[in-house]
Amino acid sequence: MLPAVWFIFSRKGCDAAVQYLEESKLLNELEITEVELALKRFRAQYPDAVRESSAKGLLRGVAAHHAGCLPLWKSFIEELFQKGLVKVVFATETLAAGMNMPARTAVISSLSKRTESGRTLLNSNELLQMAGRAGRRGIDERGHVVLVQTPNEGAEECCKVLFSGLEPLVSQFTASYGMVLNLLAGAKVTRTSPETDESDASRSGRTLEEARKLVEQSFGNYVGSNVMITAKEELARIQNEIELLASEITDEAIDKKSRKLLSQSAYKEIADLQEELRAEKRIRTDLRRKIELERVFSLKPLLEELGNGHLPFMCLQHTDSDGVQHQIPAVYLGNVDSLKASKVKNMVNESDSFALNMEICSSDAKSDHAAGPSYHVALGSDNSWYIFTEKWIKTVYKTGFPDAALVIGDALPREIMTTLLDKVDMQWEKVAESELGGLWCMDGSLETWSWSLNVPVLSSLSEEDEALQFSETYQNAVESYKDQRNKVARLKKKISRTEGFREYKKILDIAKFTEEKIRRLKARSRRLVTRIEQIEPSGWKEFLQISNVIHEIRALDINSQIIYPLGETAAAIRGENELWLAMVLRNKVLLDLKPPQLAAVLGGLVSEGIKVRPWKNNSYIYEASTTVMNVITLLDDQRSSFFELQEKHGVKIPCCLDRQFSGMVEAWASGLTWREIMMDCAMDEGDLARLLRRTIDLLAQVPKLPDIDPVLKSNAVKASSVMDRPPISELVR
Repeated sequence: MLPAVWFIFSRKGCDAAVQYLEESKLLNELEITEVELALKRFRAQYPDAVRESSAKGLLRGVAAHHAGCLPLWKSFIEELFQKGLVKVVFATETLAAGMNMPARTAVISSLSKRTESGRTLLNSNELLQMAGRAGRRGIDERGHVVLVQTPNEGAEECCKVLFSGLEPLVSQFTASYGMVLNLLAGAKVTRTSPETDESDASRSGRTLEEARKLVEQSFGNYVGSNVMITAKEELARIQNEIELLASEITDEAIDKKSRKLLSQSAYKEIADLQEELRAEKRIRTDLRRKIELERVFSLKPLLEELGNGHLPFMCLQHTDSDGVQHQIPAVYLGNVDSLKASKVKNMVNESDSFALNMEICSSDAKSDHAAGPSYHVALGSDNSWYIFTEKWIKTVYKTGFPDAALVIGDALPREIMTTLLDKVDMQWEKVAESELGGLWCMDGSLETWSWSLNVPVLSSLSEEDEALQFSETYQNAVESYKDQRNKVARLKKKISRTEGFREYKKILDIAKFTEEKIRRLKARSRRLVTRIEQIEPSGWKEFLQISNVIHEIRALDINSQIIYPLGETAAAIRGENELWLAMVLRNKVLLDLKPPQLAAVLGGLVSEGIKVRPWKNNSYIYEASTTVMNVITLLDDQRSSFFELQEKHGVKIPCCLDRQFSGMVEAWASGLTWREIMMDCAMDEGDLARLLRRTIDLLAQVPKLPDIDPVLKSNAVKASSVMDRPPISELVR
């Protein structure tokens, strides 16, 4: 089955997997010698690019490959893998596209991944892209793909992805300031001599209508036009059918059919019983809610009692949107309000997302209940943190981690885990919600990995270990609910014995069939809406919005197509928000900066997507100088004004200005070595290298831009030449 590429959707997961296999031995003695020799040559040629934390695993035949590694190191791993000297590569999904690393086996660790919008299933394109790594042409007769079942998905989700069909081809065409300026720009405003103030009309721009024709020739519009028309027609037909079917299963429609088919006496008997049944069902619903409340109240003292002296195991349970039930083994940390985790406590108490509806505590519940449901914290066996109310607890066990120090003087386990929880970024994802509070989830860290591995599977915990005991009030509520449920069942049975029930049941069966048909049509409708959003011709609306911003800020006169100096500079820049970059580069405040300080400010303009990695053992980032911070503060005011202008016209292009990493850029531009700058650094090597490379690329553009002060051009050249040194200079070779 080797060599294999094992896809894990997080950098820390890849690194943890390598560490887990460091004691394994996948290479023979000859292969180990070859790896040692290759590593020695690489160290001699690129001493700063060696990832020392991965060297031990490399000699065992395993390696990690993700964006946190230097590109040079990733190229080295790819070379060893192709030679058969690395047997297992743990990689993020970015390796699935564009890398020549075919393997015999592809292992996909999960069918879902965390995104900015929460946990989502892989689409068929993503799955097939990764699966396509399995099987080496000319070597293997067949490739093997292993899909790992997780607590979040199983065989049902697997089949859903595998048989969903390929996603449609989607154009990535988007309008930008640079594109709009270059399409519309005509004559430039020139001041060649004091005697003349005329415009240079040697160049004619395009009208909006001419620009529109060009935009509509984009690949995205070409592909999407015919498909879009067909999809919208199909969507309209489905929506009309849903509306028609829904009108057939309303209470009025069913009542009308019943009156028509049944005799007057049979209709009246069934109608009276149905009204009584609806009333009894409302009572049953109220009793079910009361059970939930009493269950919450019973759990409160139990959790407090069990939490004294040890950290009990528990089982959390929720049902996802597809109706699949998930059970999560976890170790209980404590009530949020009782923990010394200030970040978590502040988030839960101050965020509206965690607000609890206390009105649900009905008047017939216990009067001495202090505050209804409350939030708790646990670490799951999947190395994820969970915040939850009592609603989501299936059971609690008597066994758990002893809350005692291993060595006298050491911190207690609860204190250690609380510290680990409070040191990470609060990036919680809502898993489920109810009127009794939500269930939230967040990735753990490498430091919590060993704790999560010791949470036992549910099958190893017996019913005798369960500590859940309910109050007498709860037991009474359960009995009342059972009685009411039996009452509802008896009423249904009574209805089934009425004179006209046979005909009435036919009406109900047709209604159920219609409901199922509506459900399928709605699912089809949602898929069509998603597809329409993907293939909808894009560009022209955004083009007009951007042109309005350009016109209002006086970068270009849309009517005369005259381009002004700000527009000239923006049209020549390569970047995400060319107009914002031009505004900064033309700001006179930059002229007083030294080359390293200039690099630091520009680094704040290109740090989009760069993050601090909270799971790293170290947490140091160089701080920028006071001069740099003052300039960024001044620019931030201008950024706010420009952002408001964009919002006014509906433009959503990011305007990056992040001071967090400016100190790192300034340190590198001031001459610090790579080893010095990475010592105790809270950034991954790959992230820092990417930030520095982006900064160098922007600095290299400055001397070539029109209407930029010569002083700024000179400082940009100096800063770029200092920064473009190993290992950063080697990234493009």
